[in-house]
Amino acid sequence: MLDQLSNRLQKVMRFLRGEGTITEKNMAEAMKMLRLAFLEADVNYRVVKEFEAKVKEKALDEKVLASLTPAQQVIKIVRDELTEILGSNMQSLSFSSTLPTVFMLVGLQGTGKTTTCGKLARWTQNLQKNPLLVSVDLKRPAAQEQMKMIGQQLNLPFYELSKTQIEAPQKAIKEIVAFAKDRGFDPLIVDTAGRLHIDDELMEELRMVKNILNPTEVIYVGDAMTGQDAVKSAQLFAEKIGITSIILTKLDGDARGGAALSIVHVTGKPIKFIGVGEKYDKFEPFYPDRMASRILGMGDILSLIEKAEKEADKKEAEELARKLLKQEFTLEDFQKQLVQLKKMGSLSQFLNLFPTGGPFKNISQLKIDEKKLFHFEAIINSMTVKERINPRIINGSRRLRIAKGSGRSVSEVNQLLKQFFEMKKMMKKSQFQKFISGSLLSH
Repeated sequence: MLDQLSNRLQKVMRFLRGEGTITEKNMAEAMKMLRLAFLEADVNYRVVKEFEAKVKEKALDEKVLASLTPAQQVIKIVRDELTEILGSNMQSLSFSSTLPTVFMLVGLQGTGKTTTCGKLARWTQNLQKNPLLVSVDLKRPAAQEQMKMIGQQLNLPFYELSKTQIEAPQKAIKEIVAFAKDRGFDPLIVDTAGRLHIDDELMEELRMVKNILNPTEVIYVGDAMTGQDAVKSAQLFAEKIGITSIILTKLDGDARGGAALSIVHVTGKPIKFIGVGEKYDKFEPFYPDRMASRILGMGDILSLIEKAEKEADKKEAEELARKLLKQEFTLEDFQKQLVQLKKMGSLSQFLNLFPTGGPFKNISQLKIDEKKLFHFEAIINSMTVKERINPRIINGSRRLRIAKGSGRSVSEVNQLLKQFFEMKKMMKKSQFQKFISGSLLSH
């Protein structure tokens, strides 16, 4: 996620940390590096100019220059301004005080808008809501079937328009709202028509739908991987239809980050959710401050803890924390954690939540092939209980036996053991121990 941008900005942070004092000369060099990083990431030029001007003005302030840690102060300024670009504060969806709350999703074809309807419905269901899915895409015959299938997959109710209703959409939309209100559905999540490009016919249709629905939120759904095209489309939807918020899809595949860093500034509307995978649970509230920290390599420990709380068994987590503190962590425990990690989703995304420095440097830089999780489980299953508890006894002949039993190669057995010992070595560090006792055990 935003890997290219993140790598570039972390180089700037390392450059600043290496400077004993902040001067106009090294600030000019840092600003040049920041500017190039943003432009290569396809960030809107106007956004880049404003960001650069604000950082430079604050960084060369006398109080910053006179501080004991000017470089750290400048890094904080960069982080704060990055957070500002991304939207300052996390903003929640608005719910109506009278039923039903109506969420109208708009956007171009191919952005993942229909799937996002399902993700949003699932998310509201976790808030003890009773969502109803509906599609008012009047031109695409498959739209009803696609939304119906999503409803079935998620076991959620779907209002299917009849052929007669499609031919009289204004009346049908009123009937949908009345149906949701009478039966206590809330929110009503409405998918709308999309095109490959914006045209007057599409805008006219969406204005008609909006006027009748009177939605609580009009949410623009944009594909993060399209960069400035998503930003331009969002701006046009904001001007011609009026939007209240944004959902960016496919952020897990967006290495550059141009859309995420431009869209809030250009439209004036907040990003409220991001899609980070194809599955319906790969949907997260957007926290600008956390995203800024992740981009700069400072990690996102809060999201890490929230994921763990959501997916992990509390008793198992407490037992794991106790073992970590006493350095009793075994390969059997490692196997259990692999299972928990798979529940949390992509392992690479999980590791990206760790800071890239300090006591977490080794773990944040681990590169593990997602498929190897299954291979590692097979290897551990081929070990004896004694070997799992004390893997240091695993010599050459044992490794050969384990490899044959698991159907994997000896080199893979060696790789697993190497990564396990690296993990244990990192866990002995006092700062990590402090994190475990202060964070995991308190949750």
